[in-house]
Amino acid sequence: MLRLLLLLLTGVVLLDSCGPSAAPAARSSTALVYRDFYLRHNDIPTQVEVPDRLRVIIARLKESGLMSQLVRIEAPPADLEWITQVHTKEHVERIRQACLWLKDGYTNMDTTDVAITGRTFDVAVCAVGGVLAGVDAVMNGKVRNAFCAVRPPGHHALPDRPMGFCIFNNVAIAARYLQRRYGLKKILIVDWDCHHGNGTQEIFYDDPDVFYFSTHQSPFYPRTGQPSEKGGPNALGTKLNVPLAKGAGNGEILKAYKDQLEPAARAFRPEFILISAGFDAAKGDLLGGLSLTPEGYMEMTRIVKGLAAELCQGRLVSTLEGGYSLKQLPPCVEAHVRALLE
Repeated sequence: MLRLLLLLLTGVVLLDSCGPSAAPAARSSTALVYRDFYLRHNDIPTQVEVPDRLRVIIARLKESGLMSQLVRIEAPPADLEWITQVHTKEHVERIRQACLWLKDGYTNMDTTDVAITGRTFDVAVCAVGGVLAGVDAVMNGKVRNAFCAVRPPGHHALPDRPMGFCIFNNVAIAARYLQRRYGLKKILIVDWDCHHGNGTQEIFYDDPDVFYFSTHQSPFYPRTGQPSEKGGPNALGTKLNVPLAKGAGNGEILKAYKDQLEPAARAFRPEFILISAGFDAAKGDLLGGLSLTPEGYMEMTRIVKGLAAELCQGRLVSTLEGGYSLKQLPPCVEAHVRALLE
């Protein structure tokens, strides 16, 4: 009865089994946040950020047997008040109105890298709700960590406009949610997408309580993320960017995590870690030029998970960002989830 009451209060539905061989939820350390509703955004053949990205991830988790080891979470849409902790009300309303009047087909918002359909606003709000539900599950002790297989992605979204396939900044909203709902102060955001998370960095650039760490290809879209970008006057040293040359792989990237992220995280001492988990740094990705392998993603996950265990009671939530090769994406996500489950 107590468990049911807690779930009703958080608005989270935990599905304790994913089939006849599923392990009880209480025995699992990792949650999977996913809803078929996320497939309803941008089912446009000419796009690369497509519903099939999630379809191949879910298929791989089932085929590998990992699905039965995960606590499944289906979450309601986010309350808009949490989205407007990060984005302007004008931005939220502009997206809502654009989708409301778009009946068939699609259009672009501001630039050609943000396509929307009539369902985009609802799906984007639901994606935010999924990430917040993952945070709730970790904070309420239901699981140790969570992977949020949501779309659209978020880390390019700026306070007042969408960018780079991103409508709302899922990870940034989660960081503010942790601070204002749960009273946590220090949040570490680790971004391993091939593209620099310019939106996330901008939102927190002068905030000393959010440490942002990014490894990313450079020079490359969106042309931000240089080592000189260390934070504003009130937050100098809390933004750490590691640009990587085209072709960089496991060795160079893991060295950045061990030599730069680990000491920085220990000095900062976060109370929660969020990962912008982009898988477009994988070798062979359609929109990236780095060369990470599934083994590299597994080791990165282990490093970040180890920091969470050492510094913040294991509290860790990762959320899907990029990853556009339907061949490379599934094994890399599988490696990430395997490491989360260890």
